[in-house]
Amino acid sequence: MTSAVDGISAVFLETHNWGRAARFFTALGFELDFETDHHSGQFRSADGPTVFVAEVPEDRPTGTRLVLRVPDTASYRPDPALEVEQSFSDTHHGTREMVVRDPDGRSWTIEAPGGEQR
Repeated sequence: MTSAVDGISAVFLETHNWGRAARFFTALGFELDFETDHHSGQFRSADGPTVFVAEVPEDRPTGTRLVLRVPDTASYRPDPALEVEQSFSDTHHGTREMVVRDPDGRSWTIEAPGGEQR
């Protein structure tokens, strides 16, 4: 059985300056959910996806990643036509993530809640 993603869970952004990025998202009306001790944090606005911003060194290019949501790993079975880069695995923040590649070579993260039966 193949199931579908049910929306965007989060947007993950990298920045070269956490402070400036935090002020930018606050000025847009986002609320800071939490800030880490390593120049990163998560923002929320209304019912939309969260925005997680992490600072990276100046000599490293910044990236953006959309995280797609599925209800759980037990019921989600990717279509065989999808190129799976990484099967579901636990993350350090309590979820499970899978990575698939689209026809143009972009990687997409699919996220499910953690702690469920696999």
